[in-house]
Amino acid sequence: MADKLIIVESPAKANTIKKFLGGSTKVIASMGHIRDLPKSKMGIDIENDFEPEYINIRGKGDLIKELKKDAKQAKIVYLATDPDREGEAIAWHLATILKDDAKNITRVTFNEITKSAVQKAIQEPRDIDINLVDAQQARRVLDRIVGYKISPILWKKVKRGLSAGRVQSVAVKLIADREEEIEKFIPEEYWNIYANLQDEVSKKEFQAHFFGKGGKKQEIHSKEEVDEILKNIKNAKYIVTEVKKGERKRTPAPPFTTSTMQQEASRKLGFTLKKTMSVAQALYEGVRIPEHGTVGLITYMRTDSTRISEEARKVAKQQITKIYGANYYENRYYRTGKDAQDAHEGIRPTYIDISPESIKEHLTSDQFKLYRLIYNRFMASQMKPAVFDTMAVTIKANNYNFKANGQNLKFKGFMTLYVEGTDEKEEQDEEMLPELKENQEVQLKKLDPKQSFTEPPARYTEASLVKALEEKGIGRPSTYSPTITTILERRYIEKEQKQLYPTELGKVVNKLLTENFTDVINIEFTAKIESEFDDIAEGKEQWKKMIREFYTPFEEELEKVEKELEHVKIADEVSDVKCEKCGRMMVYKYGRFGKFLACPGYPECKNTKPIVETIKVPCPKCGGTVQIRKSKKSRTFYICENNPEKCDYISWNKPKAGEKWNPEETKKRKTTRKKKTTKKKK
Repeated sequence: MADKLIIVESPAKANTIKKFLGGSTKVIASMGHIRDLPKSKMGIDIENDFEPEYINIRGKGDLIKELKKDAKQAKIVYLATDPDREGEAIAWHLATILKDDAKNITRVTFNEITKSAVQKAIQEPRDIDINLVDAQQARRVLDRIVGYKISPILWKKVKRGLSAGRVQSVAVKLIADREEEIEKFIPEEYWNIYANLQDEVSKKEFQAHFFGKGGKKQEIHSKEEVDEILKNIKNAKYIVTEVKKGERKRTPAPPFTTSTMQQEASRKLGFTLKKTMSVAQALYEGVRIPEHGTVGLITYMRTDSTRISEEARKVAKQQITKIYGANYYENRYYRTGKDAQDAHEGIRPTYIDISPESIKEHLTSDQFKLYRLIYNRFMASQMKPAVFDTMAVTIKANNYNFKANGQNLKFKGFMTLYVEGTDEKEEQDEEMLPELKENQEVQLKKLDPKQSFTEPPARYTEASLVKALEEKGIGRPSTYSPTITTILERRYIEKEQKQLYPTELGKVVNKLLTENFTDVINIEFTAKIESEFDDIAEGKEQWKKMIREFYTPFEEELEKVEKELEHVKIADEVSDVKCEKCGRMMVYKYGRFGKFLACPGYPECKNTKPIVETIKVPCPKCGGTVQIRKSKKSRTFYICENNPEKCDYISWNKPKAGEKWNPEETKKRKTTRKKKTTKKKK
């Protein structure tokens, strides 16, 4: 019989916590939520002031019996679910189920799974924060009402199986609006003139770009303008009229929040949001490191704060000073955004003395990559800025001006360890200019006019969409990954080479929702609702009052749309593949296993074909065509078209041109699969 019972969400978290506590403590996992709204109906009693009708989740009956039995035997039950609104709600549901069995139920939270954090939490228990629970209930109820009320209209007016979501629909709108901008975009011509010049003293060449005339900036839009300028500077002398020297500092980025971690993992590691959160969850809950046991390597990964504890700062200072020297350390504080909940710290390593390289062999490849990203980002955030010497030069040719800029890295600072990525075009490194002096003449080597055209706005990537959602106040750290995963699964959007674009289905559904539910499916309303959830969490607003105020106008909108909206037909996307049975051009369809080709002549012609994606690089073993396939867990792998009859080439890694085949790759894959199967049997 255990004196103390601690309930967490996952077995991994339970295993990590067990080693910190004595033998009289039992740690058990609830496996996430144990109560929720039913799937078979809306589960909100609108007539009874929007009371949620929670039920025990199917399949959790035995677990609930075990929890009740353990709670009855323990002197005190600690609900140690995650330190956010979702975790608070899980704790509240557990307390509701166990209230008749447990003698004493209390709530504990910790931002990191370390011995000191867990022990401190046990010593400082608190009551369940009903305001946080209500904020989560408000989100759940509002989203359930929107989804269950709008989805049947989509079934009736568009096609069965469609569904709508409050935040998901706004995310689709952003992507569809961007696609419309791209389609309507008309490129405009513009020109640049580059002058390749040489300093006669050092003989060093450098490049200057055309700036304007008479000291005023001038844009060039046609070849005629270029010819006019070239004619006027044909025999000109190039005189340096101004030299500005200075110093520029580049400061480090703050520690990760959930969204910045998702963005950087997407840019630098190519991770999807779902993968990033899955790997981060494992790092937070605990990884087995032989010298340390099971260790939670990072702090809680759902946060919008960049705040860091003083204890972590001290250890970072020791580590930076020891490895890089005292002149690399700077105690930095970062301002958290005005809408951030700031409930706990930014994402950082829990044990700063455990470097990624020191435990690489004990982590999976993905865990190592993400841990290194988090570790280096945090350490860099406590380091001195990088310092550049800069030079800006103005050069006159007759009455026209050219400008040249150069810089030189003087002190690397935090850039020794980490440089933040960007969704924009990477800034080009500039070399330092020669030591030029005012009134000095430089020699023209070549004039190089270049024509360009303005480009449409870029399509969103997962990283840039998260950034846009955060900037517009749509959703919260915990919602970004499931939102984008959901709209991909519903096929409202597709992803190609990291870019997101709306499908024909997505465009139709977006048009229908934004035109008919203008008060719900819009950016301003969604951001306002998010702010109201925050007010509920702080006890400033009652959640049912908020739902009441939303529902009355929403119900009127529903009735109007139901009466007035006409049926919408979605045309199938036509492929360039001809049906070999009847000659029609085949169309793309979706089934249980994804996209496939089908003859539009159904039911007369029932011909279908799988879509086989290939790459241009030949099979490294036999020279055949390499196909792209997906595993059961949607992981991409590469396989020869002749496998298994004539060639056994198969690899997780995309083959490169000229690459030699390493048969160990196949063995490694088979061994890994065998190990996993054996582990499951155990």
